[in-house]
Amino acid sequence: MKIALTGCAGFIGSNFLDDLILKGHDIIGIDNLSTGRKEFLEKSANKKNFKFINEDLFTSNNLEEIFKSCELIIHFSANADVRFGLYHTSRDLNQNTIVTYKILEAMRKNKIKKIIFSSTGSVYGESKVIPTPENVNFPIQTSLYAASKLAAESLISSYSYGFEIQSWIFRFVSILGPRYSHGHVFDFYKKLINNKNELEVLGNGKQRKSYLHIDDCISGINTAFEKTDKLINIFNLGTDDYCEVNDSIKWITKELNVNPKINYTGGDKGWIGDNPFIYLDTSKIRGLGWSSKISIKDSVLSTLNYLKENQWLIN
Repeated sequence: MKIALTGCAGFIGSNFLDDLILKGHDIIGIDNLSTGRKEFLEKSANKKNFKFINEDLFTSNNLEEIFKSCELIIHFSANADVRFGLYHTSRDLNQNTIVTYKILEAMRKNKIKKIIFSSTGSVYGESKVIPTPENVNFPIQTSLYAASKLAAESLISSYSYGFEIQSWIFRFVSILGPRYSHGHVFDFYKKLINNKNELEVLGNGKQRKSYLHIDDCISGINTAFEKTDKLINIFNLGTDDYCEVNDSIKWITKELNVNPKINYTGGDKGWIGDNPFIYLDTSKIRGLGWSSKISIKDSVLSTLNYLKENQWLIN
């Protein structure tokens, strides 16, 4: 299959790229390398069935040409800087929503009929229903990131109905594993490298989060894509479990053999828009025979060990 993969040099995108290349698909990878890393492409860079295009999707006028003869678009490119969204109020709109619209237009013009999209469990906001299923009533959005992703989902579903484009939308919890380059494990490790005696923690440390290893994430996407054939297919992806931030701190500090003083900034949220409890109902994807294989603790530790072995990411 000829596939265009946006965000191919990012954490999730590059791992998925390696999987697609291994399966023999012809891949056009698109990334502007603003947050993606060339180093993440090393495994696939010289493969005959991979072509890399350094392109900014927001400013590009070439998407229709790039997508020619593609059968599937995998859209993983996004601004994932949730925490600082309020400091750059146009970034989520431009990079998440407008770019998705441009991709859908290029698909329409090329008559491409399949798209896989990475959304987020953040679209559920501070849901009162825990664990949260896909069909829950949507609450008020509390972050520009989640709002932009929900808007992108709406565009995709509208194009699906209007132009008979099959879509697979995945609402992820936070993903962990090799090539992870932002998030709480990264932040804690970087802080502890600089000062092993103290660790600042946003909020009160009691925030409850579910996490998923990148290998389980990829297997979940593949399972849903292969086993579902509706016009619009929406799935939560996460582990059937959660942990407190404090649990993660204990695992990390024990692995690093440090005992820092923990300084909490206070409150039940790390920042405006942070959801203090994210735990998704994954019974729909598990009904297809999929289940996560790697525990949250092992995911945290494998991420930490990857960062220890790849110090260049920290600098």
